[in-house]
Amino acid sequence: MQAATQAGSTTMAAGRGSAKDAEFSAWMSARQPALLRTAYLLCGEHHGAEDLVQVTLAKVYLNWTKVHTREAIDGYARRILVNEHNSLWRRAFKKRETLSAEMPEWIATRDVYDEGRGSALWELVQTLPPKQRAAVVLRYYEELSEAETADVLGCSVGNVKSQTSRALATLRANAPAHQLNRTDHLGEEER
Repeated sequence: MQAATQAGSTTMAAGRGSAKDAEFSAWMSARQPALLRTAYLLCGEHHGAEDLVQVTLAKVYLNWTKVHTREAIDGYARRILVNEHNSLWRRAFKKRETLSAEMPEWIATRDVYDEGRGSALWELVQTLPPKQRAAVVLRYYEELSEAETADVLGCSVGNVKSQTSRALATLRANAPAHQLNRTDHLGEEER
């Protein structure tokens, strides 16, 4: 009798597990591209972004049953993504500074919307401190509100405003005028 009860509970647990797996797989398939884009914008390189998304998905899966409302999962995943990225930045081996004997030459480029890849502006965003970069990525690339960004970063709305303001001031101060001129984006008919 006891063996039959244990076998029945194992079958029920397996049924719940497969339902959980199916639900998670469906969510992951739908959200993975967006998470990968956000991770790339935070990291600045594809391999690091893929690793960051993998860690995020593993943590979401482990806590899948703890999230009570399915609408909150996207915010929960973004929060894990940003926290994991920030914890990576704290590690000494992640420093990206490199030394060279000569200054690199600036090549004139024309900026177009490309989801953060290859533009002169993106090179400047990469120079921002991690918290400022996270605020810029979430506010302007992910188009989250100040309140949503504050929720993801785990800080106040005022902190988001100040981090974003400082980041934009740094970008304005460091932007070469000839590369970020708004008229470069206009076609001949718009001038």
